[in-house]
Amino acid sequence: MKSLVIAEKPSVAKDLCKALGGTFAKQDDHFENDDYVVTSAVGHIVELCMPEDYDKRDAFWRLANLPIIPSTFKLKPIETTESKYKGVKRLINRKDVGTIINACDAGREGELIFSYLYKLSKSKKPVKRLWMLSMTPSSIKEAFQNMKSGDEMKNLAEAAQSRSEADWLIGINCTRGVTKRLYGSRAGNVAGVGRVQTPTLGMVVEREREIEKFKPRDYWQIVVEFQISNGIYQGTYQKPDFKKSDDQHDRIDRIWAESAANALVESVKNGGKATVSDETKTSRQAAPRLYDLTTLQREANNRFGYPARRTLQLAQALYEKHKMITYPRTDSKALPEDYPETCARTLKSLDNDLADPARKVVARNWINPSNKRVFNNKQISDHFAIIPTPESPKKLNDDEAKIYDMIARRFISIFYPSAEFNVTTRFSEVKTHIFKTEGKVLVDPGWLEVYGKSVLTADPETLPALSDADGNPPQSSISETECKHEQTRPPARYTEATLLSAMESAGKLVEEDELAEAMKESGLGTPATRATIIERLIAERYMERDHRSLAPTPKAETLLDFLAAIKADALTKPALTGEWEFKLHKIEDGELDSKTFMKEIVSMTKAVVESIKSYEESDDDLSPSDLVSPYDGEPLFESLRAYRTKDNSFAIYKIIGNRKMDREELRELLEKKRIGPIDGFRSKRGKRYSAYLNLDDETKRVKFDFGNGDEQGGEIDFSALTPFAKCPRTGGDVYETANAYVVNLPNGKSDAKPIRISRKILDREIPREQVIKLLETGKTDLL
Repeated sequence: MKSLVIAEKPSVAKDLCKALGGTFAKQDDHFENDDYVVTSAVGHIVELCMPEDYDKRDAFWRLANLPIIPSTFKLKPIETTESKYKGVKRLINRKDVGTIINACDAGREGELIFSYLYKLSKSKKPVKRLWMLSMTPSSIKEAFQNMKSGDEMKNLAEAAQSRSEADWLIGINCTRGVTKRLYGSRAGNVAGVGRVQTPTLGMVVEREREIEKFKPRDYWQIVVEFQISNGIYQGTYQKPDFKKSDDQHDRIDRIWAESAANALVESVKNGGKATVSDETKTSRQAAPRLYDLTTLQREANNRFGYPARRTLQLAQALYEKHKMITYPRTDSKALPEDYPETCARTLKSLDNDLADPARKVVARNWINPSNKRVFNNKQISDHFAIIPTPESPKKLNDDEAKIYDMIARRFISIFYPSAEFNVTTRFSEVKTHIFKTEGKVLVDPGWLEVYGKSVLTADPETLPALSDADGNPPQSSISETECKHEQTRPPARYTEATLLSAMESAGKLVEEDELAEAMKESGLGTPATRATIIERLIAERYMERDHRSLAPTPKAETLLDFLAAIKADALTKPALTGEWEFKLHKIEDGELDSKTFMKEIVSMTKAVVESIKSYEESDDDLSPSDLVSPYDGEPLFESLRAYRTKDNSFAIYKIIGNRKMDREELRELLEKKRIGPIDGFRSKRGKRYSAYLNLDDETKRVKFDFGNGDEQGGEIDFSALTPFAKCPRTGGDVYETANAYVVNLPNGKSDAKPIRISRKILDREIPREQVIKLLETGKTDLL
């Protein structure tokens, strides 16, 4: 009888055949010899059934049908890979196959891929587990010699299935329930809720609210220019006896009172010479560790602006198409302890401008097998770090070449010695006032040489040296004193790089030690799924890219506010993932029964759904505001989605046209009953547009005004508009409407159409002065 080996992906199936040796015949969907049939999945090829697969009536989203809790979860092939599933199932059912070998990735997700596939096939054949931590031939052979039984993997499989079923329960029920409560109809909008994506969104929204609430504070820094015999240097005032406080903006060089800063300046000016002392020490900087996927995505976003998804696509192409790097979907930064020889072979294969630094590593014998920063089996999960392969270089496109160069140089540099700097800290004391200056000089480039740095090319932060001419103790004179007025800055919006980092380290946001420890190795999502989560949040219009930043949309704030209102904001916190991971680890270790865990998830699902269905906003939920109704002068109270009177006789929404209105804009609209033109409205398709807003007295509702027919190309009522300039060519008045600049031609030319120039071209706002220049000369400046 033969053994059927099922790998997670085709490339692994090929590697297994090479390691097993002998001759394998290549068939359509598998390899085969006298002992083995080797095939693969393509990642997940089986999934949990959807609600409508259990009951066709659940194809329609109804609150009354929630919660949906299957008594037994059913499986089905994923539609796009169904032919692959059928092919694997056919091999499982072959009469000459006696044993199934699970060779999917060594981890919870790999176990889930196989267990769902095996379960749906309904096979009863015995299962063995091939547990590989390295893809070298010797490691694969060792894994075949030490296979685990199916029973040994039972706990891991149960943990994997429990995680999958729990995500289904929360995702399906909360998404349908929240969607119905917020939008009424599935067709209009979907409020996706998930254990990973919602806390990720929560971090982005929380950061945006920190920015909105931020109030800058004035502070002053005192910078003095000092003169010694060898030149000039600057020093910054340091507060005496400074200690870190709860004030996150406080720094040793910040003075919070202008009067104190001015007094200090006068004291320094009249202080005579400064006494100078230097402290010099050697600083060493080791090369950064090898890339895992998240670090690669983060740095590619910082350096080249690539979205995380794009970096993954490029890395996948380098791995699958060009075979020039190892498996990229990894969360490890270490290599197997049996990999030094492979590393040496890879270094010898690198060419072009990588050849010299790579050969230097080999020639100087810098590959140290005992270096645990590089070779460490304990720091390897399903896969090891991303490095180049010995494969001969192929022609790459520009984007692929950039990612490959990052990976190859990181790989070479990890074997180099540390870079060495001389760091000098200078203290200049005027009376009792201390001023600090720092200088840094590269002494030995070490690994920085791989990136083109040398002692000659490095940019030194040098200080003019003290000499005997400056006295003993050395002294300096004061050339200039500057009191710099600065303001504290709000936190920056997340970029994809910083959001990936925040997702990876989300466990730090969890207060309970046990839950934080459970998240330490995983964070929110996995390296392979984080890019997908970010893209999903953008696709579902919860976030949008603003250059390199990520900004939450009003839809995101509405979701977070609603979950808080129904007391389900636990869904927005990383602690939920921490709690699940803690319990899933216990299931893996046999300390918790999976049925107990799932009972807790079912109870949680029922409780959240009940909160969604029963929530009704009461007067207790209202917050007072300083806005008033323009119709009866009654105060307006802030509710979840609007400012309204207590009797609900009048309300004005906080989000209009998919744009969040700030309070001052609403105040102007309430007082003047018209505001605009306002930018930033979005259509259902996501297209931006501008408009005036009018408050209609008859309906007491806000209506859009697109500039008196301007949007539809109809006749414009210029009497309602105010001109801002004269057209230099025609003499006609130039007006600004919601979407365009329009020239009203003077009398005598009334039969001609008005000249119209869009206010925004290729998503770039056209200023008024450029419109005049365009009318006058026929072109604008470079915009």
